[in-house]
Amino acid sequence: MKLLFVCTGNTCRSCMAEGIAKKRAQELNLDMDISSAGIYATNGASCSLNAALAMEEMGIDIKNHLSRQLTYELLENSDLVLTMTRAHKDTILSYYPSFSNKVFTLFEYIGKSGDIVDPFGGDIDTYRACANEIKQAIDILFSKLKES
Repeated sequence: MKLLFVCTGNTCRSCMAEGIAKKRAQELNLDMDISSAGIYATNGASCSLNAALAMEEMGIDIKNHLSRQLTYELLENSDLVLTMTRAHKDTILSYYPSFSNKVFTLFEYIGKSGDIVDPFGGDIDTYRACANEIKQAIDILFSKLKES
């Protein structure tokens, strides 16, 4: 399965989600291709320092992550696309309505409502809280994926 996480700039939420999901897939011995992108990302930007620190505290190294912009090809080649907010999902589907069968918010896909709020510009505690929220959602996601 090819799983793609999407946020705005691919320097905070989606790269943390990618790191957490890769670690979880490895722990569960699941063969998955997990990546991330940003709707308005600049290709080649580093992840935010606090995102890297929050991930390091979870035993995940994303320091070498480089952002990339979401493309049609990435969407086409993914089996499941999980966005951080409803606005991200709506933006993608406004351009590519044919992908409505595989683009969901992360929370929507696991049966929750709401969005994962952007920690950009926040302190380390803001990033920790965001990372923990993503981790909890990904734990539920992987339980759901294992069932199917």
